[in-house]
Order: sequence, then structure tokens, then C-alpha cells
Amino acid sequence: MKAPPAPLSEVVAQRGLADAEWRHVTVTGHFLHDKEVYLFAPGPKGVPGVQVITPLIEDNGETILVNRGFVPESLRDPAARAEGQVQGETALTGVLRLSQEPGLFTPAADLKNRLFFVKNVPQIALAMGVSAPPYMIEADAKPNPGGWPSGGQTVVNFPNNHLQYTITWFGLALALIGVYLVYHAHQGRLRIG
Repeated sequence: MKAPPAPLSEVVAQRGLADAEWRHVTVTGHFLHDKEVYLFAPGPKGVPGVQVITPLIEDNGETILVNRGFVPESLRDPAARAEGQVQGETALTGVLRLSQEPGLFTPAADLKNRLFFVKNVPQIALAMGVSAPPYMIEADAKPNPGGWPSGGQTVVNFPNNHLQYTITWFGLALALIGVYLVYHAHQGRLRIG
């Protein structure tokens, strides 16, 4: 993530797809805004909204899906953020992310409203009517015209709460031992002291 960005095609060719995830990449092309779809995602401070996923046609003709960033529900309609619908050739920097499979409790996509709940690139590309490789680029925090969508939504700093968990579980275990001892002492099966 801290390495300088490299062209997407070079990263995939040199590293292979399996080792390319989380790499900082650059890509150039033009967006097909009329095909954008939405990925359900809470925004800053839990604000309800979506992440905007738009196909980008590279100069070589290949289509890449780009997660352009978060918009609040009130700006989901592209007309409400027309200034951010960048036209013409665009260069962007972001993080390469592999396609994800839905979990057991993941809701089915709402195709009528173009709303998805998991970054399943083949399913999203099919709904868009495009052909794309099984990864997407999550745009960095460079501001879009008008401020929306707000990029830089990739989470890479996960909290390490293992000490807290350890203390909690050992505390619960000690409390359970205490309850066990007191119960059996009151039943006359155990002598304390």
C-alpha cells in the first residue's frame, strides 16, 4: 500500500492476479457513467449510502470496474452529483481488489435498483452488460469535481483487539470457575477452607 503506484497492466503481468491484490495501481480510460451500479455501504459516522461502481474503458479496450467511492443516499441519483460524472479520458490511482463471493447471509442483489451487497465482480459486470476481469480498482481519496463520490474508502488498518478479547474470555472463565465452586460448596460436595 505504501509503494508508489504502478500501471495496472504491469502489476497484474508481473505479480499474477493472486499476488496483485492490495497493490497501489494507476489506470487511464473513460467512464461509462450510464452503467454505474451501487454497493451498499455505510459511510463516515454510519451515514447511510452507497459506493458507486462504474466501468472504465482503458485505451486498449479492456473494461475495468472502478469503485469511485461513497455517496450519501441523498446523492445516489447521478443527476444530483452531475459535476462528479467526469467525462473524457481520466487517469486515476487506487487499490486493486479481487472479486468476493457472497456469504451465507449476504442478501441477493437488487437488480431493479442496481444495488449490490458484495463486491462480486462477475455478477456486477453481468448486470452492467460488460465483460471485466475478476477484480476492481478502489479509487484513492483524490477529490472528484463537486466532492462526490468520495474516494479513499479502502480499509487497510484493522484494529488489533486481541488483548482485550483475551482478558474478557479469561475473566469469564475465572468467573465460571467461581460459580462452579460456590454451587458445589452449597450442595455440600466441596469443602472450601
